[in-house]
Amino acid sequence: MADHPSRRRVLGGAMAVAAATAGAGTVRATAAGPGESPARTPPIWREFTRAPYTHPQIPYIGHAGYRTGRHPFPRPRRVFDTRHYGLRPGGTADAAPAINRALADAGRHGGGTVLVPPGTHRVDDVIRVAHDHVTLRGAGSDRTTLLATKSLTELIGPYGSRYGGDKSSWSWAGGLIWLCPQARYDELTTAIKATAWPFEGWTGNTRDAWRTLTPLGAVRRGSWGARVADASRLRAGDLVLLRLSDDPGHTLLEHMAGGGPGPEAYTWDDKTKLTSYVPYEWPVRIASVDRRRRTVTFERPLPLDVRPEWDPRLTTHVRALTGSGVAGLTLEAVETPQAPHLLDKGFNGVTFQCAYDCWAEDVVVRHVDNGFGLVAASACTLRHTRVTGRGSHHPYFCREGSHDNLVEDFRIDARTTPAPPGTQLHGINVEGLSSHNVWSRGHMEMGTFDSHRGMPFANVRTDITVENDGRHGGDASAGPLFGARFTHWNIRVTNGRAGLMKIDGLAPYSATVGLNTVREFDQIDVPDLTGDLHARLELYGTTGVVRPRNLHEGQRGVRG
Repeated sequence: MADHPSRRRVLGGAMAVAAATAGAGTVRATAAGPGESPARTPPIWREFTRAPYTHPQIPYIGHAGYRTGRHPFPRPRRVFDTRHYGLRPGGTADAAPAINRALADAGRHGGGTVLVPPGTHRVDDVIRVAHDHVTLRGAGSDRTTLLATKSLTELIGPYGSRYGGDKSSWSWAGGLIWLCPQARYDELTTAIKATAWPFEGWTGNTRDAWRTLTPLGAVRRGSWGARVADASRLRAGDLVLLRLSDDPGHTLLEHMAGGGPGPEAYTWDDKTKLTSYVPYEWPVRIASVDRRRRTVTFERPLPLDVRPEWDPRLTTHVRALTGSGVAGLTLEAVETPQAPHLLDKGFNGVTFQCAYDCWAEDVVVRHVDNGFGLVAASACTLRHTRVTGRGSHHPYFCREGSHDNLVEDFRIDARTTPAPPGTQLHGINVEGLSSHNVWSRGHMEMGTFDSHRGMPFANVRTDITVENDGRHGGDASAGPLFGARFTHWNIRVTNGRAGLMKIDGLAPYSATVGLNTVREFDQIDVPDLTGDLHARLELYGTTGVVRPRNLHEGQRGVRG
């Protein structure tokens, strides 16, 4: 199959970046000021430019985010002013009914911008962005505040775990601003109220809300398309789901872990939570269809091999939310003490669920249990977001098969009150077979690079400063902490703690590049997989010298 046009542009751009920064040999120094070290390009970057979609350690994430990383975000011309729907400035009355009426009306009209004026507005309900091409927009995060008075437990009900125990699923699900298609939101909340704890992803509460569009032929990871058995039901622009089932030998899970002796020797059968995450589901938009040749091209390269033993197929899915966003506001929860670990009441911030090509910009959450959530969300961008206030369990969580998301220019502030006994702090979390997500240009005054097991793979953290004082979670039944192709690139650890930063001894086929010197203390992990991890460690003990400075931007290259 011919290269996708974007492949040639990105490859050319990446090679231009490499040539400009590397030159001959392994290092090309650039001008440095007094006391500064010269910029250095590691060998692994030069290798990546020669095989950007199939490199063994570094994933291709140059198309992560909304509309494959395009910006600016849309500003729908049709405007719905919440004051025309009953909102009364001043904060004394519940503004949620007016905001939700305006959001629903915008949805009925095919989209639009719902304006919330400056000031502090009390909200006593979930704010629901449930229709395509609808933007909830305040006057700026420093001017418009929504003061949330009730938790999700109060508004919807207790939410137990489908895996048993007394845990609260509000510890990792739901938001007081919840971007989720209306039908999916209704289905989820109905199940929660009935204590029928649901699956939360793309194929419904019991994972049966899909039908086959066509089987796929075999193709390698990094390909931009595939041959299909039947192209008649495929259209350019359609959002489809790539579905890969595991076989009895768990070769799909082995492939996600990089393959070879270590994954082959690993015991998968008793990892009941992990195996419940399979089939792997990857939503992607179709770029083009050739019906005569029965081929399809995608807007992103394939994240995994497609092999016949995994029953590969393109399928339908629950209706996705697309083109919607939230911007220019602060969501502040009434300040309550942080709950004991895994017993959160659900004073949660902004969550995207079953959302594709959605976004947030200039949004702050304060005094929340959990900050920004990506739950079965893909191709979304969070830009200029911030978690602040009394301290949170998961400042950012990414789970339930979320893929290709971009979180950039983000900040986690130090907590304003001491952590109560029995609470837990994670950080930027990724789990549950989530892949090709990027956290870029961040400043973390607390937290860590959290994996809750569930073998996420091919995720990138780049150009981040972190006070590494959090701990990861996840139980043994969820399997490995890491799958293959995790990359930490240009990371500055202010307290010198190695845990979950320096991952060459933990993560298979991973890359740790441009990390300052760190040491092991506090939570110390051992690798889940035996034998050679095939991990790379380059420019260790440096700060800020690696080029490209930001792996995501470097992969995008020079684009006209």
